[in-house]
Amino acid sequence: MRPSAGWYKNFFKNSFYNPASPAAVKKAPDEARFVLKQLGLCRGEALLDLCCGPGRHAVEFAGKGLNVTGFDFSAEYLREAAARAKKKKVSLRLVRGDMRALKFREEFDAAVNLFTSFGYFLNFSDDLKTLKGAARALKPGGLFLIDIVNGECVRKGFVPRNWWDMGDHYHLEELELTRDGAFNTWTKIMKRTGKAQTKSFFSRLYTRERLGAALEKAGLKPLKFWGGFKGQPLSEDSIRLIVLAKKT
Repeated sequence: MRPSAGWYKNFFKNSFYNPASPAAVKKAPDEARFVLKQLGLCRGEALLDLCCGPGRHAVEFAGKGLNVTGFDFSAEYLREAAARAKKKKVSLRLVRGDMRALKFREEFDAAVNLFTSFGYFLNFSDDLKTLKGAARALKPGGLFLIDIVNGECVRKGFVPRNWWDMGDHYHLEELELTRDGAFNTWTKIMKRTGKAQTKSFFSRLYTRERLGAALEKAGLKPLKFWGGFKGQPLSEDSIRLIVLAKKT
């Protein structure tokens, strides 16, 4: 089942998918430490968390004394981010909008886009709009760190269908590879009720070369590449593709 162009409008809801699962929240402090080490920011500097979701990384950044702006399309996720910030007793500026139409201009010392929150649009031109918007949002010389799934690894280990036991529900993922990316269909089946929900989405698959070229085109020069949040070297077997770039 292939998604419509506007699939994202109804996909990112906690009733179906919440990126701040207990396991993901547990990993967030270590991931945030790695990110902040690469960015080298000082207390009081401004950081944009682009597609911040429920804010599991944003609250970690704010807890280190940074002025953090979280930007996301999902109003539901932003409400959860606000509640998480209140519980952690940190300050977050939260903005709702479309990442293709960022209004910020030379406002941030650095920006991040984490957990494969990029490449969702059917047209590559929309990805480029997002990267150009991130570049505009940065001060001259500002840094941008992006973390996405490694397309080379996905293609190498392609499995068309997989099941996972998620505790309270089963998760079925069906994958169709294309020249440009992957069409994904997720089915969530609740154990207690047997109720099933199915939703589809698109993700453009990037390699080191393809993402590097896109960043360059947007005015962001790649500086370093990693294959994970422990600083592992990037290889075709790396699940993650993490890039640090600088506004040129």
